[in-house]
Formats: sequence, C-alpha cells, structure tokens
Amino acid sequence: MTPVHDVAIVGAGLLGLAAARSAAARGLDFVVLEQAAIGHSGSGSKGSCRIFRLGYPEPGYVQAARQAAGLWHELEEQTSRPILLPAPHLTFGPELSAVHEAMTQAGAPCEALSAGEAAERFPQIRTGGPALLETESGVLAADVALAALGAAAGLLDPADPASRAGPQGALLRTGVRVTGVADDGRQVTLQTTAGAVIARTAILTAGPGTAGLLAGNLAVPTTPTLEQVVYLEPAGEPDPAPIFIRHGEPSPYGLPVPGSDRYKIGLHHSGPVADANADDQSPDPALVAQLAEIAAQYLPGYRAEPAATERCVYDNTPTEDPIIDRIGNVIIGCGTSGHGFKFGPLFGEWLTALAADGDLPAGGAIRERLRLG
Repeated sequence: MTPVHDVAIVGAGLLGLAAARSAAARGLDFVVLEQAAIGHSGSGSKGSCRIFRLGYPEPGYVQAARQAAGLWHELEEQTSRPILLPAPHLTFGPELSAVHEAMTQAGAPCEALSAGEAAERFPQIRTGGPALLETESGVLAADVALAALGAAAGLLDPADPASRAGPQGALLRTGVRVTGVADDGRQVTLQTTAGAVIARTAILTAGPGTAGLLAGNLAVPTTPTLEQVVYLEPAGEPDPAPIFIRHGEPSPYGLPVPGSDRYKIGLHHSGPVADANADDQSPDPALVAQLAEIAAQYLPGYRAEPAATERCVYDNTPTEDPIIDRIGNVIIGCGTSGHGFKFGPLFGEWLTALAADGDLPAGGAIRERLRLG
C-alpha cells in the first residue's frame, strides 16, 4: 500500500530544502523528490556564493531580509557551519535614493557616501557618483547553505552528502522526476518516474519546472532565462572589493567569492529566455564580453578578462516578486527572479506554514505581494 506523507516536496534546491528543514522542525513526515541531485548543473541554486543585502527600494523587502538574516544565523548555530559571511556593500546608480529611503523607513543601518568618500574608502570600486554603504550585508556561501539546510532537515550528512532517511521519517529521493500533479481535494498524488507518491499536501519548488507541472490546471506566470556570470582574478596584490549593486538599468553586480581571491560579477536580467529543462551551460560570448567591459569600468583591481564563466538559471515573474501561495492542497514556491536566495530559510518557513497551517504566519509586509494572481 502506498504510504501517505504529510508533505511531498518537489525540488531539492534552496526553497525545497528550506521547506524541508521547517517541516522537520515541525515533526512532519515528508519526502523530497529531486529530478537530478542537489546543486546540479541546471539548478538555479547551484554555485559558490550569492549576495545577501538589505538594500531594496521597498521597506517590506528590507524587513524580510532582516528576518531572513536571523534565520541564516540560526542555521549556522544549528549546523556549526559559516554561511552568511559579513562584507561591506555599496549601492549606487539612479535608484540610490529609493533604496536609501526604504532602508531608513525600515530602520536598517546604512551610511550615505559622497562620490569622493566612496572613492576614498573603497578604491576597489568605481561608483562614478555617490553611494550607500550597507553595514549588515554579506556573502552567502551558497553550496554550504544547501548542505546545511539538507543536514538540518535530516536529509544529508554534511560530511557525506548522500541520501538517507531522516529522524522524522524524512526521505530525499534523487533521480526522480515528477511528471504529473493531481489534487482531489483530500490529498495530492504525484506521478513520478519511480511510481506514485501521495501526500496530504505538496510543496512545488521546482524552479522553472513548477509552471510546467501545473500546466493545464493553473497558470503560473514565470519565464526562465539563462544568465551569465564570470569570475575575475586580482590584477595585483589581492585587495578584496566590497559587494556592489548598481540599482537601475543596466544593473551590474559583484561580490567576493568566499575562500578565494576571485570576484564574481553578473548583469541582472540580461540572459536569453531558456527552456525550463535546458541543459546547455556553455558560455554566451556576447554576454561574457559585456561582463569584461563591466569589469574594466567598475573594478580597477581585477583583470577584465574572466578567469572562469558560469551560467545561472533565473525563474522570473513579471513583477520580480517571488510566488509563495497555496491553491487547494498544492503549495507553490517559485519565481525567485534572481534575488530570492537571501530569503531562503524565511520562505521555507512560509511554505511549510501554508502546507501545515493553511496560511502564512502573521507579520511580513511583503506576504500579499507573493500570492499568485
């Protein structure tokens, strides 16, 4: 007889593992289904690092980021692994004043710098004008974060990341593709390449594949793009540059790579539309050349010619607001639009609350923005 789990989670990326950690904390019986492996080449959660910032032009996002910071620190204590590594962050560009106003309204610490002050204090970055210094930002060690979330969920041993049964009956099943989702009002049946999986609720965190799983039943307005990032090496004696984001169009960004002298840069929302299951990770020569120009413009201490390249999948919504919502017994977590990693443990708690309680927890100024439709 097929067992009925409390929760079935589809996708073992950031949101799926964060939801699993929250489900484990609640003592739920759950299973995580992953079509490949954690951090696989087509995953939007793969790679070495992500920016953690408070700087948004909306106070609600600033508040949510501060909530998420506390949860990242809890995960660090729980797993004894450094994940959120402090680093100074410079915001500049045409939307600088909106970010400054939102941070001030949300009570987040920041410091306005004139063009001269920014150049004097941070010669590694050419801001070309005034900047805003964030003092609570940092770099998330993305690969470490995934392993820590998996360990906290009882799915992975950090020293040996192989699938294993968790203490509450949790189970990670890799190499299992979900091909259909059916909600009969009482429970959800997932058709998979390894047979049917039944649960009282299902959390779909399959990135760009989420929309396809619900096609024909529910329209999920997301579009995948295949973005390009590159890694730079110091031009001389290493002097790590701070994190930077230019808010406005275009929107280049950069961050130091943990445990390395390299520096990662990208251009937000510059990649082409891609198939949800595309596995071509070859570099885009035009985008790589554009990033070399950005390196030459903004990063005087680094070689403009990339030392390495990497493709990154974005799962985009029209508004760039992620989707965290429940329809029937199906919970949807997708559309992170290239900025959702920092919210991982917070969104994981919200997804599990939707599955177990039927609604989002009280508080959180952005909750309504994340609903579908």
